[in-house]
Amino acid sequence: MRSAQQHEQLLPKRLALPVFASDALSSVAYAPQEILITLGVAGLAAYHFTPWVGAAVIVILLTVVASYRQNVRAYTSGGGDFEVATENLGGNWGVIVASALLVDYVLTVAVSVSAAIENLAAFVHVLESHKVLAAIVVVGVLTVLNLRGLKESGIAFAIPTYLFMFGIFSMMLWGFTRLAFGADLKAETAGFEVQGGEAGIAGFALVFLLLRAFASGCAALTGVEAISNGVPAFKKPKGQNAAATLLMLGLVAATMFGGITALAFITDAKFADPSHGSRLIDPATGHDVSAQDPIVAQVAHTVFSNFPAMFGYVTLMTALVLVLAANTAYNGFPVLGSVLAQNRYLPRQLHTRGDRLAFSNGIIILATAAGLLIYAYDAEVTKLIQLYILGVFVSFTVSQIGMVRHWNRLLARGPEPAARRQMHRSRAINAFGALITGIVLIVVLITKFTHGAYIVCIAMPVLYLLMKAIRKHYDRVALELEATGEDVTLPARNHAIVLVSKIHKPTLRALAYARATRPSTLEAITVSVDTKEAAQLQETWDRLDLPVPLKILDSPYREITRPVLEYVKSVRRRSPRDVVTVFIPEYVVGHWWEHLLHNQSALRLKGRLLFQPGVMVTSVPWQLVSSDRLKGRPELVARRTYEGRGGPDVPAGGGSVSDHD
Repeated sequence: MRSAQQHEQLLPKRLALPVFASDALSSVAYAPQEILITLGVAGLAAYHFTPWVGAAVIVILLTVVASYRQNVRAYTSGGGDFEVATENLGGNWGVIVASALLVDYVLTVAVSVSAAIENLAAFVHVLESHKVLAAIVVVGVLTVLNLRGLKESGIAFAIPTYLFMFGIFSMMLWGFTRLAFGADLKAETAGFEVQGGEAGIAGFALVFLLLRAFASGCAALTGVEAISNGVPAFKKPKGQNAAATLLMLGLVAATMFGGITALAFITDAKFADPSHGSRLIDPATGHDVSAQDPIVAQVAHTVFSNFPAMFGYVTLMTALVLVLAANTAYNGFPVLGSVLAQNRYLPRQLHTRGDRLAFSNGIIILATAAGLLIYAYDAEVTKLIQLYILGVFVSFTVSQIGMVRHWNRLLARGPEPAARRQMHRSRAINAFGALITGIVLIVVLITKFTHGAYIVCIAMPVLYLLMKAIRKHYDRVALELEATGEDVTLPARNHAIVLVSKIHKPTLRALAYARATRPSTLEAITVSVDTKEAAQLQETWDRLDLPVPLKILDSPYREITRPVLEYVKSVRRRSPRDVVTVFIPEYVVGHWWEHLLHNQSALRLKGRLLFQPGVMVTSVPWQLVSSDRLKGRPELVARRTYEGRGGPDVPAGGGSVSDHD
């Protein structure tokens, strides 16, 4: 796609919602389940706290959505939390937020895809023993789709996301309707017992457990920040459309999360994980129940007990939308990476778009990192979830504090009364958001630190230091390369050297090209590692009457690179104001394995010569028949008669190098 087609990739609200909000919408598939797993540590009695924990999560979700509606109206460039923190709190805070978001985007892909495979395994049981492979394959498919371009992936993901929303709302409507008409709905795990390692806890220990369950449930908030990073992808007016999409996201996600949590509580659905200190026991046998379907699948099976087809529909759509939820990170991570690269905190390659107008390098890096995490944690959601949401709440809190300072700065300019009232209202919303998300951040850090969050606490500082080091390097290089006027003086002379191993077509082309550049002096050099071969080369050179003098460098230890370097240095020492141009003949091959058989000496020489000041290295290519560009096309050779012979200081022209070539 041409750069001029970029406006065609902008998204209307109906496509932006599934593209950017699928992460937050799909979290209803695992956030209620994580609450039950954590509460199960205290045994079955702690389950009656489920509605209160769920209600607290919904309050936080709506607060964050209201706060971010102010963000996207004020900052539409796509920098999101990074831009807010950098402009209002300083560059260091911006880098902290960026490191947190980069980690969280990677975890979003890993958690969402792993949860998708877990839900799909409830319907296709053969996947249970191949979860890691299936998850990595899914990541690969998502990567290819996103490399095709934003709008195309948006269309591909819009329909399944809306089908998922239809399935969940249908399940809620049908379930509450059946309950209203007196149906006794009990989940398949309702008759089982939950045994926890900390059964009967009370006091501070219980409060701590409730806070930990709340922290796990806050996974439902991930994905809200993606819209603030993706504002440039919206159609105009970008800020208003992004704010409207955020409002739709908040209402839909809160309703779905609350509905599933309520149905799970009413139907006595249970879920336990021995690795987290809870077990599910069948009282009839006294044995552990190892095979448990995810909570969404259990609720769907119960609600649609009289309509099995809808159970299959909800299960499949849940798995599919969890796969697509990773697309939120695929849209957020590359854009954030591009902004960071533009600000010189990441390699510049992340700022360039691919041929489909997608940030291809960022997409590939995200996919690689997520795939490694899935492999390292065996695609286990309960393991990956412990690393989750810490980073996103760091960005939530810092960006809301930054927005408060943003409004303070604007209010200090004395705006009109109507604008002032709007700013006061926005500041109050952001201040409340900063307070609430700050409290949640402390809760998440304390309750999840020993359960895996410490890894994120290590990864974020490492990323921070890495980005600061990259910025320092780019700043140093920019200062070093700044034009001062002292480096524009023409060199006194250009001494050209052609490297020769044997006399063949690549050598003759290199000699002809070197002469065509009209250097001040021109000579050919070869390294003698075998006296007999060197003598034969000199004899052939003289017999062909080549108009360039050949110098043979002796190498008693059969090295090639060192003698050439020493000779080039000696030329530079004789005339420091001169430049030396070294012409190296090279083969252009068409197969990867041919690279192993050719050009090795040339590569070593180039690598060493590039570090020599005042030395220019020029590769003179010769395309072999195997090269793709010239496959089936013979090399066209211009033939001209060489007129006269000059010495090394006579850069005579002509299209050939001698009368015999």
